Amino acid sequence: MKVNRSSLQLISAILLSSLLLSACSAPSANLEPAPSIEPTLSPQPTLSPSPSPTAEPAAELLSPLTGLPVTEGALLRPLSVMINNAPAARPQSGISEADVVYEVLAEGGITRLIGIFQSHTGVVKIGPIRSIRPYLIDIGESYGGVTVHAGGSPDAYAILQKQNKEDLDEIGRAGAYFWRDKERKAPHNLYSNAAMLREGAARLGFAEDTKVPGYLFSPAELPLGGEAAPEFTVNFLLKSYTVDYKYNAERKTFVRWVNGKPHLDLNNNNPVEAANVMVMGADHKVLDDVGRLQVDVELGGEALLFQHGQVTKGRWSRKQDDIIRFVKEGKEALMATGVTHILIVPNAPSFSSHIQYAESNQEPANRKSSAGAK
Repeated sequence: MKVNRSSLQLISAILLSSLLLSACSAPSANLEPAPSIEPTLSPQPTLSPSPSPTAEPAAELLSPLTGLPVTEGALLRPLSVMINNAPAARPQSGISEADVVYEVLAEGGITRLIGIFQSHTGVVKIGPIRSIRPYLIDIGESYGGVTVHAGGSPDAYAILQKQNKEDLDEIGRAGAYFWRDKERKAPHNLYSNAAMLREGAARLGFAEDTKVPGYLFSPAELPLGGEAAPEFTVNFLLKSYTVDYKYNAERKTFVRWVNGKPHLDLNNNNPVEAANVMVMGADHKVLDDVGRLQVDVELGGEALLFQHGQVTKGRWSRKQDDIIRFVKEGKEALMATGVTHILIVPNAPSFSSHIQYAESNQEPANRKSSAGAK
C-alpha cells in the first residue's frame, strides 16, 4: 500500500505525542524521592523544681504565767479556783497542774488555796472546791480568770452580784458543772474539772478571751544573786498549816511539804512544787465574830523571793488592774520559768515572824530567821 507524504507526517506526529505523554507520566529512575521533613525538636533543659518558699517557723507559744512552751493547744482564759486546804481536804487534786498557786488565810486560822489554771487544759479533777472571800475574788480576777467557788461570805456575794462578775458557783447557777466525791465527807468532797468548767463558762456566755497579765522571765535561768536558802518554813497561825519548801537542784524547783510530809497531787501523785516562791506580808483585819478577814492585797509591803536555792529580799507591789509582783530596788524581778507559788502571811506580829530559812541543809531548829528583811 502506498502511503502518501501527508499520511506519513500525520502518523509521525501521533507517535511523537504518545512518546511525550509517556515520558511525562513515568517516574525517572535517576531521581531520589525527596526526604520527608520532620520538625526537629530541641531538647528541653531539665529544670530543677522551683524551691517552695521556706515557711517561717511558727512562733513558739509561751505561757505568760510560766514562761514555758504551751503543748496543749491555744491558751484559754484562766480558771481561778478556790481550793480547800483543810487537813481533811488533803491531798488535793489538780494543784500540781496550776500555773500559779496562792495560799492565804481565810478565817479561824485555816488557809485557802487559789489555783490559776491556764496552760494545762485537760486537768481531770480539781478540788476540793470551797467558798470565796472578797480578796480571793480580787486575786483570781487579777489574772483575767473565771472565778470558781462554792458559796461565799456575804461581802463576797455582794461584790459578785452588784458587779455582775463572771463566776461559776456550785450552789448557784453553775451547779451542773460540779460533782460530789463519795469517797470523802462533805464539805471536803466537791470537785470539777477543766473541761466541765470551761463548758459551764461557755454556756453562761462568759468572755472567752481576756487580758492575762504575765511575768517577766529570765532567759538565762540565772538566780538574782541572793543568799543561799535551800529550804525554808512558813507559819501562818495554826500548827496544822506549817509549810516547808525544799530545793531540788535536779528539778530546779522548791518542793512543798505540809506538816512534815511531802505535799502530793492526788490525781497523779506528783509533788506540788514551784520554780518561784514568793512570801509576802499583808495587813489582815478581823471583820466579825466568825473571824472573817479583810486582807490588803493592794498596798504593797515586805517580801522574799525564793529561786534556784536562793532567797532575795525585796518588796511586793501591785498596780491597778494588775497582778502582784516582786520588786527589787524599784524594778520588777525576773522570774524563773515554771510554776509560781505566792504565800500571803500577816504583818503581825511581824512579817519576819512567819518565815524562817536555812543557809544550808540544817535541822529546822538551826534555821535562820528572816527578821529585818526590807
